[in-house]
Amino acid sequence: MNAKAWAVLGCCLLLLIAAECHKKGKPPKSTGKKAAKEPRGGELKPLQAAGRLPAQALPRHQPTAQPPVKAAGPPVLLRVLGPGRFQVVAEALALRAGDTLELRCRGRAVRWSHPAHLEDEERPRLRCVHFEKYSQMQVVNATAADTGQYSCWSFRCLDTRCQDGEDRTGKTFIFFTDPQELFIPTENYYEVLQLRANRPTLLPCQVTSPLAQVTLHREFPPEEVPVDGVNISYDVQRGFMIHRSQPSYAGSLFCIASLDGVRQISTKYMLIYINYPSSPPKPTVRASATAVQPGESFNVTCTVLGEPEASITFTWAYPRQQLGRPPYVRERAALRRQGGQVRQEAESTLYVDEARAGTQGLYTCQAQTLEGAGSTSTRVHVLPAPAGA
Repeated sequence: MNAKAWAVLGCCLLLLIAAECHKKGKPPKSTGKKAAKEPRGGELKPLQAAGRLPAQALPRHQPTAQPPVKAAGPPVLLRVLGPGRFQVVAEALALRAGDTLELRCRGRAVRWSHPAHLEDEERPRLRCVHFEKYSQMQVVNATAADTGQYSCWSFRCLDTRCQDGEDRTGKTFIFFTDPQELFIPTENYYEVLQLRANRPTLLPCQVTSPLAQVTLHREFPPEEVPVDGVNISYDVQRGFMIHRSQPSYAGSLFCIASLDGVRQISTKYMLIYINYPSSPPKPTVRASATAVQPGESFNVTCTVLGEPEASITFTWAYPRQQLGRPPYVRERAALRRQGGQVRQEAESTLYVDEARAGTQGLYTCQAQTLEGAGSTSTRVHVLPAPAGA
């Protein structure tokens, strides 16, 4: 064998030896997880591709798990669309005049609030039906006058004891649009409003469509009143609010609504400026029953009529107030038209469960405003228990 052949054979042997040595120096094959590469001194270890650190790599002050989020309960107020079809109502809803409104309120002992005139009609279009776990309200052949806030509240009952809470309250403002009635109809051509010194005043130019463009005007001299959102602001559900009454706002004002080429004028409001404080509130109180059987539940309601923006605080005094079980109290307020004026009707209702001898006595309600306080009382009797009971 010549020298050239020996040289080729030697090179092949060297290649085989090098390959064998390289094979022996390889790390063991992966078992499904890649071995973590140790970082060199001063070298930062990059985050994993998923964008999340493993639990053991988290700083000690950072929790590895977030606290569970409390699930929201089912909605209280629903709109009935048809048999077995429901819709969660939003803060406001627009329907057409002539439609039928049907709402369902979840809970027991449900109570409804709606525009007051629906209860005073000779041919009622309002119907409320109560079931064990919900109540249903229906308004047929709705009109523009039915525009307003609809709300319900219910009780959470355990056996015979009930309590109410804000999580059991549902409300929505419903517009019943009518191209011929851009404002909620009223029989009053003029309404007199008092501008009390440094007090807010509401001009209830309430429209039947949330899309209507509404402006405020003065009759004499004829001009548009600027609405800057500071001195005067506009709310599509309530109307114009004069936040701080001044003598310059006195006079005859009205609103103009425009929609799809139709323009209409609202009731005219005669604003009279009065620079003296109003009198303290004069509450009235009534009990659901003046005489109850032992174990029977009853309630006492305190009502105050006042200015639309008046802040009213109710306080109750009742038998064994310091020793007995605290009764549940619910408060509400709504705007009412009375004698050509818009008034706020505020109510506080005190609920007493399972009457007993200690619940008999005088129930006193005090109403407090910035002008002062007024109080009134009523007495509730608990009848003797039947013999042998």
